[in-house]
Amino acid sequence: MNKVLIKTSQLTKNFGSTAVVDGLNLQVRGGEIYGFLGPNGAGKTTTIKMLTGLLEPSHGEAYICGYDINKDSAKAKALMAYVPDQPKMYGKLTAREFLLLISDLYRIPQDVSRERAKQLLGLFGLEARADELLEGYSHGMRQKVVLASALIHQPQVILLDEPTVGLDPASARLLKDVLQKMAQMGAAIFLSTHILEIAERMCHRVGILKNGQLIAEGSPEELRRKVGNEGESLEDIFLELTGGNETADLIKGLEGEC
Repeated sequence: MNKVLIKTSQLTKNFGSTAVVDGLNLQVRGGEIYGFLGPNGAGKTTTIKMLTGLLEPSHGEAYICGYDINKDSAKAKALMAYVPDQPKMYGKLTAREFLLLISDLYRIPQDVSRERAKQLLGLFGLEARADELLEGYSHGMRQKVVLASALIHQPQVILLDEPTVGLDPASARLLKDVLQKMAQMGAAIFLSTHILEIAERMCHRVGILKNGQLIAEGSPEELRRKVGNEGESLEDIFLELTGGNETADLIKGLEGEC
């Protein structure tokens, strides 16, 4: 069995008197794609920011490849990559220059980084415009560059927050194929998404967060058994567990009044 590469222990983040993430315990092993689901405001992005070290927890710990992200941050961050939902980039750099900059930050030898940059630019269909400034790129193209930069140092842990935002269907399919390949190579993929169809097709396990607490976890098949209907889609399961069906019932009621 593969090693646990992502682990949280009673991970908690309070903003004032509100626990945005409340005593979160989870584990993700190498070779696994883990989907992190929840309604808006459930605490998904806050969790990811604690896993990356961008936010310090109020209580509990988070570990990347066995390293405490707050006590051994340099070692943990060297083994991980983070793709935010709203990537910020240096617009006056070209895509190639940006990838080489990221390579330098990870101290990858220049001959290796140039070859990896070329391969990744080709993989994401960016080679023809690799030497144009990023400020002229569309959101989807910038997202591809960020994804390429996340892979250039071949991380063991990849954390993604809504990575398909702005991607066309072909690019979203490419992302799925790339992440599955990384998982096959032993990486742990932690993926937050609102697109439940993607989670159902891609993820080995999913965790559902509500009000900062993990209310369900398992493979889509295990969750179907949990709710007692093996024919339901992951979307149906999600709505049932998070109370989203109440909104659907309200809409039906309004339709009946019209």
